[in-house]
Amino acid sequence: MSIRKVIAAATVATTAIGSAAIASEKPSVVLVHGAWANGSSWSKVVPLLQAQGLNVVAVHNPLSSFEADVAATRRVIEDQPGDVVLVGHSYGGAVITEAGNSDKVRALVYVAAFAPSEGQSINAIVGAAPHPPEWLKEVHADTSGVLSWSAQGMAHYFAPDIPADESALLAATQAPLANVAFDGKVTTAAFTQKPSWYVVADNDQIIPPVLQQIFADTMKATVVHVPSSHVAMLSQPQAVADAIVAAVDSIH
Repeated sequence: MSIRKVIAAATVATTAIGSAAIASEKPSVVLVHGAWANGSSWSKVVPLLQAQGLNVVAVHNPLSSFEADVAATRRVIEDQPGDVVLVGHSYGGAVITEAGNSDKVRALVYVAAFAPSEGQSINAIVGAAPHPPEWLKEVHADTSGVLSWSAQGMAHYFAPDIPADESALLAATQAPLANVAFDGKVTTAAFTQKPSWYVVADNDQIIPPVLQQIFADTMKATVVHVPSSHVAMLSQPQAVADAIVAAVDSIH
């Protein structure tokens, strides 16, 4: 082999090693689902993030209590090799507000999510409204206090902008949620100390967009608006992925 070819090969190898080192320094993305869901609710966002070379992990929370969900999310955070960008949808926003206090978490991304302040629970936020939300009539509690949605209610209020078969699948596979989970109070709001992004779903019938904007303003978040129902990660996955990548790029 000529000396020119040796130098060229060495240059290529050095570049590849350098690129791998840079990629390895990127924070991991930890995705936290909302109520009545599991990690598969991020199925359309995960491939978009992986295509950017990111390590992505979707948490599967037990939904048995707020404290249990925070603990499960913390376990995933601590298991990552380096820094973390923590993402939460809906009820998952309350979970990341507490679990995001980990030193490994560098940024937070809220997707149509609750963001309770210190001492607040989701039930306290919802209960402060002058009237109960209209969708509440579509949620049923069984004898053990586990909540579930009617298929019709989920299609109409929760996910009206995804195909009917996908909405029916959400309803059929919804995860059981203990009603006590909404009583869990945030002790320290991570967004007071960490940079935050907020994806506001402008057509959301679960968390009013006006309330989402209040959350975003409180945390001084970088805001992205999407023309979406409550399930922005399913109806507008590219916009959600772009917001997450922006959070990653801001700290990388």
